[in-house]
Amino acid sequence: MTVQVSPNSLDNYWMPFTANRDFRQDPRLLVRAEGVSFWNHRGDRLLDACSGLFCVPLGHGRREITEAVATQLATLDFAPPFQYGTPGAFELARRVAALTPNGLDHVFFTNSGSESVETAMKIALAYHRANGEPQRQRFIGRERGYHGVNFGGISVGGMVKNREAFGSALPVVSHLRHTHLDANRMTPGQGAHGADLADDLQRFVDLHGATSIAACIVEPVAGSTGVLVPPKGYLERLRAICDRHGILLIFDEVITGFGRLGPAFGAQAFGVTPDIMTMAKALTNGAIPMGAAVFRNEIHDTIVNSAPAGTIELFHGYTYSAHPAACAAGNATLALYESEGTFAQGAALAPYFQEQLFALADLPVVRDIRGLGLLGGIDLAQGEGPGTRGYETLKRLFAAGLVTRVTADTLILAPAFVMARDDVDRLFETLRDVLGTI
Repeated sequence: MTVQVSPNSLDNYWMPFTANRDFRQDPRLLVRAEGVSFWNHRGDRLLDACSGLFCVPLGHGRREITEAVATQLATLDFAPPFQYGTPGAFELARRVAALTPNGLDHVFFTNSGSESVETAMKIALAYHRANGEPQRQRFIGRERGYHGVNFGGISVGGMVKNREAFGSALPVVSHLRHTHLDANRMTPGQGAHGADLADDLQRFVDLHGATSIAACIVEPVAGSTGVLVPPKGYLERLRAICDRHGILLIFDEVITGFGRLGPAFGAQAFGVTPDIMTMAKALTNGAIPMGAAVFRNEIHDTIVNSAPAGTIELFHGYTYSAHPAACAAGNATLALYESEGTFAQGAALAPYFQEQLFALADLPVVRDIRGLGLLGGIDLAQGEGPGTRGYETLKRLFAAGLVTRVTADTLILAPAFVMARDDVDRLFETLRDVLGTI
C-alpha cells in the first residue's frame, strides 16, 4: 500500500529527537507494522531492529491487545483517576507487582518513562519527609544516564545534548562517573573492570553528608546512551552503599523492564533489588502510552500512614494515570507474556543474537561492541563530526530495509523477543553489508 504525502503536510509537526529539516528532504515515513516488520509509504518492507523504541517485544499488531483496547473504549472510554478507580487499574497493578522483586508491591501509574522518573523522585522526597528526614533532598545520577526529558529526568541524567539547552535544571544533583571503560572494550556481558566506580557514591556521602542524599538513580544497563552494561559487582556495590547510609536506590527499568535481559526486570537479572523501579515502553507492548513507578512497601506505608485518616496522602498524579484503555492494553500484554512464555523466548534467542552481534567486530568501522540479553550497542568510528557517521548510517540502513536506533555514532539494537533466527540473520547481514561500505 502506497500513501501519497504532500510536502506541505510535513511542515506543522515538530518531530522529537529528529533532524527535522533533513527529514523533510527525504521522509522516513512508517505507515504499517506487523510482526517484526514495518512498511514505509512507498510499500517497502523493513525489519524492526529495535522493537519500535524498545517497546514491542511481542511484535507489532497483536490482535489480543487491539481487541482488548477496542472493547474497553466501547465500555468505558475514560474515568477520572482522582478519588475514583477502575477494575482494570487494580488488576494491572496486581500483575505488575507479581513480576517485580519481593517487597516492591505498590504501583503508581503514569503515561511515560519520563513521568515515571518524575514520580519516583517526588515520592522519594515525600518518603524522607514523612520519615522525619526532610533535609534529604540531593539526588545522585550518573554521567551518560538517560531518565527522560522532564526537568527531574534531565537533572539526574547525564547526556549533554539533553541538558545543555535547558539551563541548570534542579540544583541539588551530583553525578557518578559512567562505566564505559577501554579495559572492557569488546567484552560480551559484564566487564571485569570498574566496580570501584560505584565508590563515587561514597565520595558524595563524604562530601555532602549521608543525611542530605535522598536517592541514587541508575539504569541497570544504560540503554539510550549506547548500551553500557554495568561492570561485575558495580550494582551490588551501589546497593551496599545505599544500605549503609539510608539512601534510596532507584532503578530506571524503562528499557530493561519486561524481559529485555531475560528475567522480568534488570533487578532480577543482576540479583540486586532497588527500593524504587520505573518502567514504561513494554508495559503495553507499545500499543498505548503508559508508565509506572513501583515502590518498596515501607515507602508506600510510611507516606500513607503519616497522613490523617480520610485525607489525601500524596498530592501527585496525572489526568491520564491508569487510563482505562492503557490498562486494557497492559493487562492484555502481561497476559500474553505469561501465556506465551515471552521472557523465556527472548532469553532463548539472546545467545544467538549476541553471537551475531559480536561477529561484527572484524569490520574496520566498528570501534566497540557491548551487549547483554536482547540489547546491543555498536560504536562506529567518528566521521567528519560527532554523530555525522551515525546519522548517515541510520539513513543508509533504512534504505537497505532496516529500522534501528542511533545515539551519536552508536547503533543500538533491541529486537522483538518473537524474532525468528532467520530474521536475526537478515538483520546482521544487512548491518554487515552497510557497515562494510562505510
